[in-house]
Amino acid sequence: MHSDIAVLTKPSICREALRIVNEEGFRAFWKGNLVTIAHRLPYSSVNFYAYERYKTILKSIPGLDGKGRYAGADIFVHFVGGGLAGITAAAATYPLDLVRTRLAAQRNTIYYQGICHSLRTICRDEGFFGLYKGLGATLLGVGPSIAISFSVYEALRSYWQAQRPDDPTIAVSLACGSLSGIASSTATFPLDLVRRRKQLEGAGGRARVYNTGIMGIFKHIIRTEGLRGLYRGIMPEYYKVVPSVGIVFMTYETLKKLLSQGPFDS
Repeated sequence: MHSDIAVLTKPSICREALRIVNEEGFRAFWKGNLVTIAHRLPYSSVNFYAYERYKTILKSIPGLDGKGRYAGADIFVHFVGGGLAGITAAAATYPLDLVRTRLAAQRNTIYYQGICHSLRTICRDEGFFGLYKGLGATLLGVGPSIAISFSVYEALRSYWQAQRPDDPTIAVSLACGSLSGIASSTATFPLDLVRRRKQLEGAGGRARVYNTGIMGIFKHIIRTEGLRGLYRGIMPEYYKVVPSVGIVFMTYETLKKLLSQGPFDS
């Protein structure tokens, strides 16, 4: 499966899209979408809930409550709170993330049939801890990624609202969320690439390609694909991140505002 990736010496979004349509049909673009939804719902819920709780805990520490002399206190709270929230959410929902990657990577040979079948098959072939293959690389990437995303989002939103306080919340959160997604993806994409490679290892009963840890995989990619190989697929990532992260933050801010004004407000 990794060799298939390595063969793409001149990757092209249009070429790959045409290959998917020709080999697997148009519906293949939504392959694994059900498990993606099943993963994103609890992941996003845990992520935002944990972020608010970690912010509250951090702000209870003297000097981080915004009343002291520390100018960077808010940035620190948002960065650390976001990182801890991302790690918490990723660890809690990781098996679903692994299944999502495995299902989406299948081509003509269908080895995994649905979420439950995938979970059983992975446990049978790779043991229970096979459900957590690549967790280390994931946490190493998700922590900084969500930390950057939240801190950049909060900084941009605060600056925007200070300059243009009358702009609608939807527009502000959508724009700031999209920009924060670009920033976090650019900074952490190599780690995300290693995560996906590690998750796909052993899929469908295939032999292992990487017999080393995270650093060994980095060295293997650089040796076989060059430094540019660490950012292979970054453009499709941007195309996904810009709308998706913007929509996530927009939805979160909108719901938080609506719920704070409704019967759930305490």
